[in-house]
Amino acid sequence: MNIVVNNKWIGQRTIRPDGVDKVTGRAAFAADTAMPGMIWGKVLRSPHPHARIRGIDISKAERLPGVKAVVTSRDVVDFPLDKSVMLGIQDMRWMCRNVMARDKALFPGHPVAAVAATTEAIAARACELIEVDYEVQPFSIEIDDAIKPDAPILHELNKFEGKPSNIVGQLEHKKGDIEAGFKQADVIIERTFTTRPVHQGYIEPHACLISVTADGKTTIWSSSQGQFMVRAMTSMLTGIPQSDIRAIPAEIGGGFGGKTIVYLEPLATLLAKKSGRPVKMVMTREEVMRATGPTSGSKSTVKIGAKKDGTIVAAQGTFYLQAGAFPGSPIRGAAGCSFAPYDIANVLSVGYDVCSNRSKVAAYRAPGAPIGAYAVECVLDEVAESLNMDPLDFRLKNAAKQGTKAAHGPVFPRIGYIETLEAAKNSPHYSTPTGKLQGRGVASGFWFNAGGESSAQVNITEDGNVVVTTGHPDIGGSRAGIANVCAELLGIDYRRVSVIIGDTQTVGFSNLTGGSRVLFASSMVVTQATEKVINTLRERAAKVWEIDPEAVKWENGAAHPASPNAGQFEPLTLEDLAEKAPQQGGPIGAGVQLNTQGADGGFGTHICDVEVDIELGIARVIKYTAVQDVGRAVHPGYVEGQLQGGVAQGIGWALNEEYIYRSDGKVDNPGFLDYRMPVCSDLPMLDTILVEVPNPKHPQGVKGVGEVPLVPVMAAVANAIYRATGKRFYALPMSPPKVLEGLQEPVQQAAE
Repeated sequence: MNIVVNNKWIGQRTIRPDGVDKVTGRAAFAADTAMPGMIWGKVLRSPHPHARIRGIDISKAERLPGVKAVVTSRDVVDFPLDKSVMLGIQDMRWMCRNVMARDKALFPGHPVAAVAATTEAIAARACELIEVDYEVQPFSIEIDDAIKPDAPILHELNKFEGKPSNIVGQLEHKKGDIEAGFKQADVIIERTFTTRPVHQGYIEPHACLISVTADGKTTIWSSSQGQFMVRAMTSMLTGIPQSDIRAIPAEIGGGFGGKTIVYLEPLATLLAKKSGRPVKMVMTREEVMRATGPTSGSKSTVKIGAKKDGTIVAAQGTFYLQAGAFPGSPIRGAAGCSFAPYDIANVLSVGYDVCSNRSKVAAYRAPGAPIGAYAVECVLDEVAESLNMDPLDFRLKNAAKQGTKAAHGPVFPRIGYIETLEAAKNSPHYSTPTGKLQGRGVASGFWFNAGGESSAQVNITEDGNVVVTTGHPDIGGSRAGIANVCAELLGIDYRRVSVIIGDTQTVGFSNLTGGSRVLFASSMVVTQATEKVINTLRERAAKVWEIDPEAVKWENGAAHPASPNAGQFEPLTLEDLAEKAPQQGGPIGAGVQLNTQGADGGFGTHICDVEVDIELGIARVIKYTAVQDVGRAVHPGYVEGQLQGGVAQGIGWALNEEYIYRSDGKVDNPGFLDYRMPVCSDLPMLDTILVEVPNPKHPQGVKGVGEVPLVPVMAAVANAIYRATGKRFYALPMSPPKVLEGLQEPVQQAAE
């Protein structure tokens, strides 16, 4: 596949197509949607972390004036626990119980009923009137408690090593002989790390508006990372055929993986069906924090052995990740990505999926990989220090490259990890001296990236412009990237290309926006559709000139004779051919549906400088540089934004963010006031270095970029704090009280 390098639009910082609408407030989000006759839905949620539901009495709620419908688990399709039914990565056995509790409530905030009424206030009052007979059970919140022999079991059918257990899954990657490897080591370091659950922190809460007509035709307006996922899950949980459901994507006010499953849509659909009225539901921020997926908390033990010359000979990792109330923690990312940047002969990486009485986890930007990288990259830093090696030189010596077999299976093709290390080492940041109580840390990270199903339609308008329809919600700049690609291929100005996100009835099936797959996949199908359009344009020009289509070439937005032998004709522009379309065969357009293949993994290396206030225990990030192999930066501005956004989120994860639980099993900080996300004043300018090693299996050389930027951050921050203070931290977040407690005495001595 030939990759063109000298482009007019690919690689340019073109104006984002959604920018004006978003800064002026015209962009329509799910909560902005309204319909005549609309009523409001509210959810009654369990106050208990673990309780059997012996009965639910909804009669008082149903009699309240203004109430139009009440639903419970009896209305949701039941998927029995003895048989797995997968939809993508989600098991519908658990999804049907997550959207509405059945026999047990498994976390505080677990839905147990939903009400639709003429006003939000009436719906809320009706929820209060529902009487639930709970039999309160013992509960466990933390991993260590959940895996104790006498821990209360969430799912009695689950067995681990032949016994009922809250360990609900295990994944192992093995390469070489781990015991023999450690025998070769001159230095062995083993450490245990913990992280707390953190939320994706999207600003827009979950919201939807759903209409079900008398003949069962259902229309869903919602913000999600995949309208086809919304349609399929809603269909499976309500029993309405997918062909009767139209899911229309709204703009999305952030997702980061947290909007890849449904919470409200099936409930609103059932309420709308029962009431005969459109139903709107919008979560409060507290509901978002209590009942939607954060990422996992974790407990990890990593052991790494190296020779005196710096060669890593063995690496072992054990990663316990919280799944929340239902199986599904991202052990694949933790176990599979952690050691992937390195060429290590002997590796054993094991992940355990652990249920406890928390809300079910959801994906969060390279799910699982940041947790694993935090542990591995911190231990690598200690090994490098014990060998008296520069941490980047240590990583360079052991870096994965083309031909390296990863522990999780694949043999790497041409990759750019070494280039990121070299770029970091040669950057002005790495050579700038640090001051007193300042430290510099580095870390690297990997994410798989993905392809998958995508569809696109490219149509030429009557006036010679272009409309591209894709099936993926845009959460990372895919519309701008697609406009650049399509304009490049057609040889026209990018402003003549409009890119829209189609709903489930206007474009072919397209998988979720996630896994850093969307621009990779959508630009591939758009390229093929545009090439079909160009062939049609050449055929139309050939008809006009009465020559063979093979004698026509397409350049700079017009058809030209391929050579002087083809004849002497004036070029026919896109506008000319669009005008002649009715006489030459009709509308011009093409669609492509494809299960895209060939996604390459992504690698990044980060440099972080911190300054520690020893009196307050505050670690401030004062300089940060993210280096990443981005394949080909189709739109560099958006690529830089992805890197900066991942870093900002990782700094929050490292220093402040955590779910805090009370002794009664409830979240104590379910809002942005007490859940401490970083704001602009907490961050320095975040610098980026884009390393471009094009993916040869993609027509534009694209690799996914959105996941990797989060992966190395927590380790880079932790390593920087150590360099500033001489004290290592093995638990996140490294918040001021914890830093003050851990650093006060050693820092005071160092400062004297």
